[in-house]
Amino acid sequence: MIRFLTALLLMVGLAGVATAQSNYRIQPGDTLQVEVLEDPNLNRSVLVLPDGSISFPLAGTVKAGGRSVDTVARTLSSEMASNFAVEPTVLVSVAALAPRTPRAEAEPDLMNVYIVGEANEPGRKEVLPGTTLLQFLAEAGGLSRFAAEKRIQLRRVDPQSGQETVYRFNYRSMGGSDSISGTTVLAPGDVIVVPERRLFE
Repeated sequence: MIRFLTALLLMVGLAGVATAQSNYRIQPGDTLQVEVLEDPNLNRSVLVLPDGSISFPLAGTVKAGGRSVDTVARTLSSEMASNFAVEPTVLVSVAALAPRTPRAEAEPDLMNVYIVGEANEPGRKEVLPGTTLLQFLAEAGGLSRFAAEKRIQLRRVDPQSGQETVYRFNYRSMGGSDSISGTTVLAPGDVIVVPERRLFE
């Protein structure tokens, strides 16, 4: 009884594999196992070329890409028929799938932040989300020798209301009761204004 159940389960499993193979569409890079029952010397593994074709003795070049294993088997049998007394029985199975190219990790979206005035490299900069004010100033090459370091401004527009808020930043003190700090995280569209220092400032 146990042997019977084991054999039954094996048959069901093989039937499932056969169905999956029949439904599968062959892809370039796959490896196929081809068996010719009338001539075992022809049995071999063949690689599906980038153009979807395979080469097989007595059959030449045959299209396999996009087809099922059953369709390829019938095509091979038909192409080789003239070399046999009766049309040969050909079995085709997928021995190995084509290596899949790993999906590249998505690059994080960059955001535009602008700096004008007395920076060594003013203009638009693309920075990663989470970039702080001090990190951004470093990206801009630092401040020029004419920069008013105590009067740097961060101008930010509320995307909902369109209202602009101006924050002050003292580069020398790195903070203060009426200013933001160098660790302030920038937002997309922020504009950093670095004024020119006054005489004796």
